[in-house]
Amino acid sequence: MRTPAAFEPAGKPPRSRDRFALRFWAIRKSAAMERLYDRLERTLVFLAPVFTAIGWERLERPVAGIEKMVKGALFDCRMCGQCALSSTGMSCPMNCPKGLRNGPCGGVRANGNCEVYADMPCVWVKAYEGSRTMAAGEAINLPQPAVDHRLKGRSSWLAVARAKSGYDARMEAARLAAQNAAKAASKSASKPGGAKA
Repeated sequence: MRTPAAFEPAGKPPRSRDRFALRFWAIRKSAAMERLYDRLERTLVFLAPVFTAIGWERLERPVAGIEKMVKGALFDCRMCGQCALSSTGMSCPMNCPKGLRNGPCGGVRANGNCEVYADMPCVWVKAYEGSRTMAAGEAINLPQPAVDHRLKGRSSWLAVARAKSGYDARMEAARLAAQNAAKAASKSASKPGGAKA
């Protein structure tokens, strides 16, 4: 029996070997998964105006629930909120017991297995294998940002749709415009002969 490693949170049980099968199938079929994800992404971006009308925050919980169910089954997803599957050969880096987001540690065993769990193939060895069949497989060479734990449990599907539809950029521009207007009003009120009381 395996025991949890010091790198994992207390109380987190070790992974069961039978959970690997579907995850490894998804990695072997990474080219098909990439095409499927591209279609899903285009659909979500196309639906962005509908999502805006409904309200992105109202959609967060149900979409995150569906995302957790689908990606949990296929990729053993940990719902970090910053999905990197398309850049990591459809192998979720959050499955690394050490939480490494940018490649394997120095302890990968000679047989390609994990340093922490000797009977588990290294997430990053599998990521490299999966990336070799993907059209955008070279994305594995790009560094991933550190995990923002504030996003844990949130839908990365909605985050991508917001960003790629331009919604996030429009909201940021509106925020900056309001901030600049407030500064201008404050300056005008503080000048002699400015706003009357």
